[in-house]
Amino acid sequence: MVIHNKSQGFTLIELLVVIAILAVLSAVVMAALNSARSKGANAAIKSNLSGIRSHAELQNTTYNCYVGIAGDCSFLASGNVACSNAAVTTEHIFRKPEILSAITAAGNAYNNGGLASATCNQIANGGAWAVSVPLKVAEGTITTWCVDSTAASKGRTGVILATNC
Repeated sequence: MVIHNKSQGFTLIELLVVIAILAVLSAVVMAALNSARSKGANAAIKSNLSGIRSHAELQNTTYNCYVGIAGDCSFLASGNVACSNAAVTTEHIFRKPEILSAITAAGNAYNNGGLASATCNQIANGGAWAVSVPLKVAEGTITTWCVDSTAASKGRTGVILATNC
């Protein structure tokens, strides 16, 4: 009679192989999720900026200029302006609360920087405007997303320097 001593359980090598396989699989899944998260952030930036145009056009229809709050089309803001309501001496379109909220949300989707992540430009006295925010992850050569008063909504290789994308 032959007696076999069968031990129950797994050997150390078998356990290490299973742990290594699980580690490789989790790394692949995490990389895919990170890519999807970045693409989602880019979509949020584009969506928030596209909403700006409708609010700006409502102001333009009402006051015949792109104005932020009061409806007075005589103001001196021109060129790079702060994408903020802190500059109380200027009456640019970027002071409109709905537009501020959209720019803030786009900046937060980029790096939680809010308004500080955006670049805004407007011609004096309520004229043409443009705003851009960097994308979370570059899409080829496109590093920022821009919308402007000419109905452009497109990617750029850098920040805006004028009132058009």
